[in-house]
Amino acid sequence: MTAVKPTLSIITIVYNNVKDIERTMLSVLCQSYPNLEYIVIDGASTDGTLQLINKYRPRLSKVISEKDKGIYDAMNKGLALASGDYVLFMNSGDEIYDKDTVAAVFNTAEHADIYYGETEMYNENWESLGRRRHQVPENFNWKSFRYGMNISHQAIYIKKSLTEPYDLQYKYSSDIDWILKAAKKAKLTVNTHRYVAKYLVGGVSKKKHMDSLKERFRIFSKYYGLIPNLFHHFLIALNLTGYFIKHRRTND
Repeated sequence: MTAVKPTLSIITIVYNNVKDIERTMLSVLCQSYPNLEYIVIDGASTDGTLQLINKYRPRLSKVISEKDKGIYDAMNKGLALASGDYVLFMNSGDEIYDKDTVAAVFNTAEHADIYYGETEMYNENWESLGRRRHQVPENFNWKSFRYGMNISHQAIYIKKSLTEPYDLQYKYSSDIDWILKAAKKAKLTVNTHRYVAKYLVGGVSKKKHMDSLKERFRIFSKYYGLIPNLFHHFLIALNLTGYFIKHRRTND
């Protein structure tokens, strides 16, 4: 007897992004995997975004369009509506890698708590910038982020029962805290060994880069301890310096 495939709740958060929202939605709606619940949370957009969402409303599971208190408040709304076995956040501007990605993820192994993969970066003209500088760990657990967030938010499928609401005290990096909370509960994590997401560079955390870094430092100190976190960041700085020196030589 064929095992029943799990249901995946995919949540898209958007506010005034008429340029990219349709591309993101189509990457979800064109998936070959049958058991999908697609939830779109719009922050009361005024630029035509909602009109594009409504174009596909018959194919969407749930839609909310109302003002929110920020991106993580919007994500919490989506999470509260999700009824699937797993959840994935694919925010406006990003894409699921190809039409067979979700099917491939769940074919990797059965009954994992977390599935994850690589992310390809894209600029605002949707030109590929290649793989993220941080390569995903071969075996992921809650300690894997101590040298940086090496799995992007768009590239991790988490069992819904392991998730909690996003902590709204964090404005830029609550996704790190959210993933780490789930990872501490996870018993089986599976590396899909494939690209699973396309990421549009330049989100809120990039625009508020210094505030985001401070917040990340607080989160990592909470999980790993202040002294170990200071040491980890010293090594991060050394690796980053070496990375830029190497690539500057390559480009010269």
